[in-house]
Amino acid sequence: MPALRIAIRYLLAKKSHTAVNIISYISMAGIAVAAMAMVCVLSVFNGFTELASDRLSLVDPDIKITSLSSRVIANADSLAAEIRKVPGVRAALPTLQGEALAVLDDVQLPVNIAGIPDGFDDVSALGSLMIDGTLDSLTYCLGGAVLGVGTAVQLDARPSMMRNLLLTVPRRLGRINPAFPMAAFTTDTLFVSGVYRTNQPEYDNAMLYIPLGSARDLLDYTTEGTAVEISVSPGENVARVVSAIEAAVGGEYLVADRLRQESHSFRMISIEKWITFLMLVFVLVMASFNILSSLSMLIIEKEESLRILSSIGAPDSMLRRIFLYQGILVAALGGAIGISIGVILCLVQQHFGLITLGGDHSQMSIVIYPCVLRFTDVLITAGVVALIGILSGFIASRSVRPPYLK
Repeated sequence: MPALRIAIRYLLAKKSHTAVNIISYISMAGIAVAAMAMVCVLSVFNGFTELASDRLSLVDPDIKITSLSSRVIANADSLAAEIRKVPGVRAALPTLQGEALAVLDDVQLPVNIAGIPDGFDDVSALGSLMIDGTLDSLTYCLGGAVLGVGTAVQLDARPSMMRNLLLTVPRRLGRINPAFPMAAFTTDTLFVSGVYRTNQPEYDNAMLYIPLGSARDLLDYTTEGTAVEISVSPGENVARVVSAIEAAVGGEYLVADRLRQESHSFRMISIEKWITFLMLVFVLVMASFNILSSLSMLIIEKEESLRILSSIGAPDSMLRRIFLYQGILVAALGGAIGISIGVILCLVQQHFGLITLGGDHSQMSIVIYPCVLRFTDVLITAGVVALIGILSGFIASRSVRPPYLK
């Protein structure tokens, strides 16, 4: 293609005006930096997404069932028994969540309570997260409470059967006697049997696990539960089991895998990722003005050459295509350099973790920036760079006028 060959020659040849060369290099550098930043930023957000997914899997069950029409499931015990019959289900247990006021000695703290049945380790890895005490049958039989590390610090609690932990909840059923206001509350006394740490504030700083029977007594329930938590047999496909459970329980319940259980967290990460991406696209668009500037100056410099090409029969469309290809080549070269550098940096960080987070590493669960390079992000970045190059070249080519009309 003659137009492409001429465009390559214009790109590589030395210009008579040094400013044209400088502006061309600046435009390439701008495209390269923006493309490199896109690849790196998208890869870091991928890393944080995978990190969040890995951490959530320590606490959340494989599948959780909740009611679509009410806060609680009317007969959670029976529903759990039915779900255990579904192929691929390893365990299904009802749980009950609510709010309470925890009192230990003179310290008071509002907490979220979660009632769990014996065998909860079959659906959750909570037992493996214990840093003090245990989560065993003694907890369920004698009324033990398992606290998050943040909750334990605020209550100054340690595993011990010698100190009573008082939980107080407003009475859900019955009439209130104004002459005896304490009758408006239900209380229960437990002991601290263990302390766990998940490195997730919503669990560590406010959640308190107690036996399911104690939770039902406190919240005035009998067989109800806020959810049925399910673990999948090893080797089973979670999506297939979810479909089988949905077919078994009907449309009254929400059947959610781990990602769907914490969809709001992943949605926020995704929103932040693509908003940042759009900001970098805006930077790339601003960098494209340098391409327009360099092409405009190149058109002026090559006016004599264009007149000669026109006089020997080159059509107007060919003259315009020269600068269309020129814009594409500048963007493509800058984008290729930037994407290549970005890919190399991401792979180095992904495998060697050279860049670390600030702060006290001894108090952090992760010390390096997580980075996961995905081919789709590279393609998206390359596509945006190509689009910017095509638009820049097209706009610049529209300013080319047939020299013989001047």
